[in-house]
Amino acid sequence: MGQTSTLQRGSSTPVPTTALIADDEEAPRAELLNALHTVWPELDVVDESVNGVDAWDAYLQHEPQVCFLDVRMPGLTGVEVAQRIGGRSHVIFVTAHGDHALAAFDAGAVDYVVKPISAERLEQAVQRVKARLAEPATEVGEFDLLDRLAGQVRRPDYLDIIEAGVGGEMTLVRIDDVVFFESEARYTRVVHDEGDALIRTPLKELLSQLDPAVFWQIHRSVIVNRRHIAAAERLADGNMVVTLHGRTEKLPVSRHFQGLFKAQ
Repeated sequence: MGQTSTLQRGSSTPVPTTALIADDEEAPRAELLNALHTVWPELDVVDESVNGVDAWDAYLQHEPQVCFLDVRMPGLTGVEVAQRIGGRSHVIFVTAHGDHALAAFDAGAVDYVVKPISAERLEQAVQRVKARLAEPATEVGEFDLLDRLAGQVRRPDYLDIIEAGVGGEMTLVRIDDVVFFESEARYTRVVHDEGDALIRTPLKELLSQLDPAVFWQIHRSVIVNRRHIAAAERLADGNMVVTLHGRTEKLPVSRHFQGLFKAQ
């Protein structure tokens, strides 16, 4: 992830570490921000988001080095946002006393703080993150752990059936049969095992209704079912594409999402 601060070219002024705060409640969000002003005054908070979908958009826009994510938010939970970040930033979860996910956090040695915020506990989490920021860049994602944590906070409302249009008629598509979704003008194209169809739901809205353990956003215009991914290929120009089992399409992977395929 780099250093806790870096020098701008031609300048002796250090560039502060950037951070995102996401919490759907204003008071805890303000409490965390005030506590950070005390324990990490040089931290540059680039965005404060009020739900998981906005947090994901803010992450793509700013690419902060550290993300403070409330575990339970509308749209996407904090764990789901962390799954989509995929280890490209350091995550500190924010949760409430009595949350049954706490045991999973402790077992997984995940950085977290409990509301109301304890300055001492926040300081401990901050110092661990600073130490990791000062080390050479490594893959910090814990995909298996995040999958387990997601099970603790997962909403029971993921899509299982999509009603889509095909040639002027409506058809039902099982979500397990979907290979990928692709933005197409005013519609979203649903490519599945038996063909393709169109829906009016924007990709951004659709993302919050899909299980992030199964569906990965790999480009602003593409969400792919990871079970259909055959390989990720890095091209000579540094770009990346995903190939699919039994299909000829090659899906683009934007720079934001190449961290999902570190082993490639």
